[in-house]
Amino acid sequence: MVGPLLAVLAGAVPDGGRVLEIGTGCGAGAAWLAHGVAGRDVQIISVEQDADLARESSAAVPDAVEVLAADIGEALPGLGSFDLVFADAEGGKWTGFAQTRDAVRPGGVLVLDDMDVSRYTSDEHRRTVARVLDDIRQDQRFLVAELAAGSGIVLATRLRSTEAV
Repeated sequence: MVGPLLAVLAGAVPDGGRVLEIGTGCGAGAAWLAHGVAGRDVQIISVEQDADLARESSAAVPDAVEVLAADIGEALPGLGSFDLVFADAEGGKWTGFAQTRDAVRPGGVLVLDDMDVSRYTSDEHRRTVARVLDDIRQDQRFLVAELAAGSGIVLATRLRSTEAV
């Protein structure tokens, strides 16, 4: 479900824009993002904490994707801002979420996957997901839509002006 959505959202990133994926994993999300920007001048950076997985994924993803082996909490301050951010890893989503939100440019979109609280059995995990949901819902810089699809997807668009809706 989230793959085609990522491609569609990446297709809306303007030429010269930037896309960030947090958590490369096997590279499926990065491939969908690359599909959405195919043939255009859009930078895609995917950050994977596991160095071995980052190396394997780097060889598997399209050339348009730059895979960085790094802790997102340490790397994000030096990466700048993005038109589209897909936060799919613990770091950047469950931890360091404020930093991830701040990396979304005005007019940009934040995508969070695995946000259906009911899919988790651990009380700690449920509290963590609920905290992230509360954080994004209360951030008046964003318009938020929660989709009951797949594992629970949150889309949040950062407003272009500082006025809340």
